Amino acid sequence: MNEVRKHPASYKDPAGFIFSLDGKIYRQVNKEYASHYDHLMNSGLYQKLVNSGLILPHIETNLPFADRDNGYKILEPETLTFVSYPAEWSFDMLRDAALLTLKVNLTAIEYEMVLKDATPFNVQVHQGKMVFIDTLSFEKYDESKPWVAFRQFCECFLSPLFLSHYNSAELIKLLSVYIDGIPAGLTAKLLPFRSRFSLAAWLYFYLPGMVNNNQGNKPQTNGGFNKQKLQRLLQHLTTTVERLKCRNENTVWDNYYQETILGKEYLEEKEKIFRSYIDVISFENAVDLGANDGHFSRILSSKSRVVAVDFDHNCINRLYNQAKKSAVSNLIPLVVDLSNPTSAVGFANTERQSFIERCKPDLLLALALIHHLVFGKNIPLSNIAKLLSMMTSKYLIIEFVPFEDIKVQELVKNKDNFHRNYSQEEFESLFGHYFLISRKEKIKGTDRWLYCMSKK
Repeated sequence: MNEVRKHPASYKDPAGFIFSLDGKIYRQVNKEYASHYDHLMNSGLYQKLVNSGLILPHIETNLPFADRDNGYKILEPETLTFVSYPAEWSFDMLRDAALLTLKVNLTAIEYEMVLKDATPFNVQVHQGKMVFIDTLSFEKYDESKPWVAFRQFCECFLSPLFLSHYNSAELIKLLSVYIDGIPAGLTAKLLPFRSRFSLAAWLYFYLPGMVNNNQGNKPQTNGGFNKQKLQRLLQHLTTTVERLKCRNENTVWDNYYQETILGKEYLEEKEKIFRSYIDVISFENAVDLGANDGHFSRILSSKSRVVAVDFDHNCINRLYNQAKKSAVSNLIPLVVDLSNPTSAVGFANTERQSFIERCKPDLLLALALIHHLVFGKNIPLSNIAKLLSMMTSKYLIIEFVPFEDIKVQELVKNKDNFHRNYSQEEFESLFGHYFLISRKEKIKGTDRWLYCMSKK
């Protein structure tokens, strides 16, 4: 066997762990989890979840154990196209993940099992929908014990959803700091006064926060539940989550393409050039940086897997719902700010990879983006060229917007402190350090240029 690499995030659960071998991902089931795993597989629960599209399927393999002393089974799960994190999700993505977790748990109870953990890291976007990925999260149900994942569900799912409902969806980003969930006491402090008229807010945040303050660091429990009581709790949580809505916040990027000064003709001309570029290059996956409403992401999705990225929550939330409604199976929208992308976090900063580490597509798109980074974020053009070269393995399609463009002039209006070594010649020179310019074409009716580059 070649080198087995245990995943740095897979260390908390003694039931097993994730490892990679020859570029493939596997899961070892340890002996101490054997009875739970056998019940999952033999009771019909696993097949029910697979048939319902709720869980990532796996096959059992004959590979040698990565940990020979403790091994019971080696599983090969269906391959995920891209791993995203909860802090990168929009409100409706996180809400769908919460509802999925509750549905999986309600299904498990019918087969005398229950989820022992309820973190959004157990869920991924796969083939156009949220899917549960942790086979080892199930354990045989014991009604004498409380649902041990109750507090985790509240802090990992309910906290950011309530904060988004009452304050702003921007607070979902707190999950990048509180990767184990936003504490109930902190959530209670952040919720506005009007939330005090919500019974659910009292049940899941204000009262638990008071209990924690009175008991110090003692673990919070919700008491032992028989099956009927637990089902009622999960159904109440489901109803609570379903009623939560994202607070409507207008942003400068709402309806960007519809209201842009450059007009519909600009978009049509750019699309013609774009289609001519992608028709002559070969790629299996793509990342669209600054995707906005996903116009070009949707074009790419007919040819490859696409991760559509934008810092604007509203754009990504709408794109997610549109893709779900249209059953687009190979598009993953994410809320990521390229000027401050998701960083590596967790134990030893290796538990969760940065967005840059996870982003290595065949094709990278940066359309009408770099002038916002240069003049909106004061990032030098040379830094951007270096970053984009790190993020793609093959091709870059990028739009150059000249300094004289009306959109650039809006960015530098009443602003004296910005990088002035910005020109088409400088752009081509700096990007030429990392890429070969295969094609370039001026977008008709504008002074903007669209480039197709290949990595050196």
